[in-house]
Amino acid sequence: MSTQTIQDQPQTIDLPSAEEKEDRFQFTAHQIIQPKTTYTGARIDPPHVGLPKVTQSLCPECTKLIDALVFEEDGKVMMEKTCPEHGYVKDVCYSDAKMYLKMERWHFGDNRGVSNPAIPSATRCPEQCGLCSMHTSHTGLANVDLTNRCNLTCPVCFANANASGYLYEPSLEHVRTMLQALRNERPVACRVVQFSGGEPTLHPRFLEILRMAAEMGFSHLQAATNGIKFLDLDFAMAAKEAGLHTLYLQFDGVCDDIYKRTRGESLYEQKLKVIENCRKASLKICFVPTIVKGLNDHQIGDIIKLAIENVDCTSAISFQPVTFTGRIAKREREAKRFTMTDVARCVEEQTGLANRYEDWFPLSCVTPFSKLLSAIKGEETTQLTSHPHCSIGTYLFVSEDRKEAVPITRFVDIGAMLQTVDTISRETNRATFKFFTKIKVWQSLQKYFKPEYAPKGLTFPKFLQTLQGMTDKKYGRGGKDGTFTYRTLMVAGMHFMDSYNYDVERVKRCIIHYAAPNGLIYPFCAYNSGPTFREMIEKKYSVPFKKNGSH
Repeated sequence: MSTQTIQDQPQTIDLPSAEEKEDRFQFTAHQIIQPKTTYTGARIDPPHVGLPKVTQSLCPECTKLIDALVFEEDGKVMMEKTCPEHGYVKDVCYSDAKMYLKMERWHFGDNRGVSNPAIPSATRCPEQCGLCSMHTSHTGLANVDLTNRCNLTCPVCFANANASGYLYEPSLEHVRTMLQALRNERPVACRVVQFSGGEPTLHPRFLEILRMAAEMGFSHLQAATNGIKFLDLDFAMAAKEAGLHTLYLQFDGVCDDIYKRTRGESLYEQKLKVIENCRKASLKICFVPTIVKGLNDHQIGDIIKLAIENVDCTSAISFQPVTFTGRIAKREREAKRFTMTDVARCVEEQTGLANRYEDWFPLSCVTPFSKLLSAIKGEETTQLTSHPHCSIGTYLFVSEDRKEAVPITRFVDIGAMLQTVDTISRETNRATFKFFTKIKVWQSLQKYFKPEYAPKGLTFPKFLQTLQGMTDKKYGRGGKDGTFTYRTLMVAGMHFMDSYNYDVERVKRCIIHYAAPNGLIYPFCAYNSGPTFREMIEKKYSVPFKKNGSH
């Protein structure tokens, strides 16, 4: 593991305890270890917590860096800012201030970025990207756009050749350059890549790219797809053989009326056939619904129910509230704006499966397990140190007969368990972590397991096996027989930012990155909004495109 100079020694920060007495398992006051600098010496300011607070944002029109006030109003979290040239703007960040504040209590400190940033002496975020020396995370999930062509013309899409007028479709060598940049990250090389677009399966060398990525050491390959190519079972089988593991399947609802409005045509029966073909090909599926307020938010519960019915091959749902590109009138933003706290509310109201205040947590709360794994191995491993307001979710444990789905927070005292694991990770190194110590650690976690709340058939040993399956692809979801792990469904989402709710604190901690043909790596919300590096990259590496597909 890397050494730290005296001035780089981490600082200890006390986080407040929860005040909500109705919590089944309260998250008590705890300390976090917060690094002072990135690997290359840039200062790391911890995320600002509480309300009100001041952060840095962007003007939606000129993208100039300006201060913004984040505050509570009528139970919501609002952001307001004033550009000297373009005036005042105000928008919603979170629809529920109580959930917003609770997410901050699940924070376990930042990472230190990469030790070999492409932009080594950056001073301005988000202008100087690559990754830069100011970035505090490494890549948790990489996106590699293979094309901006698509076999659909979706009104909600932000990246397609028909709209842009040019064709962006990197060559095999350009794709190799992008993948190599991800594998070259230090001290943690990227291991999970998602091929996206456009529709990535339209790239003429898609299967060859999958094989190349597997050979380069990526352990988990995904495709963000509308699923149309997977209507062909032979193609699904070939993709699996080439190394594809998971479909991030565009899935906006459970009726054709929704698809006609979001995707321009009837697709629901095709989605069901894709699920069946993935089952036959032993591919996993993550449903990816784009949620627009007043359009399909009423079907959130039905999407979850369908995922539970198909939990043998559907492992997750990633809800993505719509983001706005370009100038959007205030009235239209207010009518369509939908945040992740709205998702949690709809899940509770439409399914009764998860309480929005008890059962949801930020993605970054899993970092204690990654720290412990790093301590055991004696080297850095992937840590999902995103900002606590970037993503929230819960894990449902689904019984074999699929009649019972229980959030993990109902039967595990998550807060106390994470604090214990975080403490152990700081006190452990590879030399002292003998096998009997490992057994003792796992046994020490048993006191946080509440069997009276667990779903049928879930014992503590089976729970530990399931945790192992979540982090070790060798075990995965237990194979077809399901004997090793208990079946789980991750219900989560990430609200990607637009220029109206942009927060530089979040960009610096982004773990979802885009690799580009120029060999640089960009945070998701800098690539697609704010500076919008996507436009610069695609125009540089593209050719003119006609709507008939010629170029």
